[in-house]
Amino acid sequence: MKKNQSSAAIMWRQLMTMITVLTLALTVVILIAVSHQILKQTQSESDHIIASLKSAVIDGDDDWENWRKTSTLDTSTSYVYVRNSRADAKVKHYYSPNADDLLSIDPIEIPINKHLYYRPHFGLLFRRTGHSRGIYYTLWLSMDSSVKILLRVVEATVMLLVITLFLAPFYIRRLTQRLTDPLTTLSTSTKKLASGSGADLLPVPKTPTEVGELATDFNHLLTELHERQEQQKTFILNAAHELRTPIATIRSHSQLIERRGKDHPEVIPKSVAYITQESRQMEQLVEELLALTRADRLTVDLHAVDLTKLMQELTSKLQNTIPQSLAVTIADDVQVNADESALEQIIDNLVGNASKYSPEDAPIAVTLTTDTTQAVITVADSGSGISAEDKPHVFERFYRSAEVRGTVTGTGLGLAIAAQLAERFKGQFEIADNEPKGTIIRLAIPLLS
Repeated sequence: MKKNQSSAAIMWRQLMTMITVLTLALTVVILIAVSHQILKQTQSESDHIIASLKSAVIDGDDDWENWRKTSTLDTSTSYVYVRNSRADAKVKHYYSPNADDLLSIDPIEIPINKHLYYRPHFGLLFRRTGHSRGIYYTLWLSMDSSVKILLRVVEATVMLLVITLFLAPFYIRRLTQRLTDPLTTLSTSTKKLASGSGADLLPVPKTPTEVGELATDFNHLLTELHERQEQQKTFILNAAHELRTPIATIRSHSQLIERRGKDHPEVIPKSVAYITQESRQMEQLVEELLALTRADRLTVDLHAVDLTKLMQELTSKLQNTIPQSLAVTIADDVQVNADESALEQIIDNLVGNASKYSPEDAPIAVTLTTDTTQAVITVADSGSGISAEDKPHVFERFYRSAEVRGTVTGTGLGLAIAAQLAERFKGQFEIADNEPKGTIIRLAIPLLS
């Protein structure tokens, strides 16, 4: 049967195992500590008795009787055997009560301690020996009371283990529920969200903190994905709208040629011109859509770029593609960390955009300056300018103000592409009004460290 591998089940098994092992280990430690203390006390007691025997010098019956009378030895649990090896000794052996019975059978030595022995009917015994002046003393102390204490300790620890194992599952289950219930709720909410039947965002629990942070991060991701999805929908709708106009114009003039071309051949050149113009507009739109898509997915190769040299070469080329003259002012030895092809496309879009909205006899100023931390590319035109209402939207895809829509050809993608590319190397745009009229667009790029 396959084990439940949920977080709660894993935590439950791990904690139960840990508690069981710790309780058993504590039991063993307690037993060892109590046993050690008992042995230590027994050894101290036996040393005291052996010392009293040595000081008594039991060399005869009178000495033995005097020692027994003055000794506080409990003969029910202690056994003494004295062997006098002196040549002049009248009595060679002395036994305390039951000592001769104890020694009638040799006690069995217990390997864990050289002083511990076992004797049937007498139980566990502690043996201690000593000698003085040819007299040998052997003491046997019963360990029955100590064994009872150990058994009581064992009983207490077993009861503690049983109680712990009985209560631990309830506590652990409650603990695991507190820790895993927020995850379960998060998982359930995620499934509902995926099926479309739940809320747009996940619930954020207050505890535990890690799950709350995870839910918050998920919500940020969901918000970003939702925004991107909405942007894609808007993008598709705008693209379809922008393509619909030239397609409708092309179809209209094609139908006009079909209906009236034979009878009125003079309409053909005019209609063909319209079709050509609209097809070029469609071609430009498709190219810019592809450029925008590439900008979204582009992985730029950031490296040191000589911006001074790049702008000198690029402005020289652009001068031949626009009717306006370029007033170029470029600072020397400007180095930035960027991508050359992205910079070329951005500058091309800025200059092309300025040319589109400026009179043919109005020069366009292109400058490159620096401050302590950044290089600033500025393109200033003398066109009609951008209203305060339109400025926040000029970098949006397909955005074109009502004043120019239908009068100036364009797709509304040029500045959106430029902004998308500039983000890749931390470039920032700024728009201002030119005096007496026109627009100034600045692009700030961090200088090469």
